Amino acid sequence: MSKLGNVLIPVDDLDKAIAFYCDALGLTVKFRDGDRFAALDGGGVTVALATAGEQVAGAVTAPSYKVGDTARAVRELSEAGAEVVLGPETGPHETRAVLRDPSGNVFVLYSPL
Repeated sequence: MSKLGNVLIPVDDLDKAIAFYCDALGLTVKFRDGDRFAALDGGGVTVALATAGEQVAGAVTAPSYKVGDTARAVRELSEAGAEVVLGPETGPHETRAVLRDPSGNVFVLYSPL
């Protein structure tokens, strides 16, 4: 079983992005990892701002699904027709993988370390 954990949004400047999303949209910072990544409270779904080093799906907005076992989920989704763009790898906070659905949309799977 998976659930939408966050929406990954690529940004060029984390400080400017945080200021925009917090000041203009009223979101609050839940977690920040230096100049690489920030998790904002999007009211039930995390808005994840990612600079170049954390843009695992590329410079596109991508939903990220939290799963119990990333490798198993990748196998099951591949059998269901997903294309693996980036196989499971360990990042600073989770194991993650990038896939493409049958329509070409990129999405991320992750499980916390």
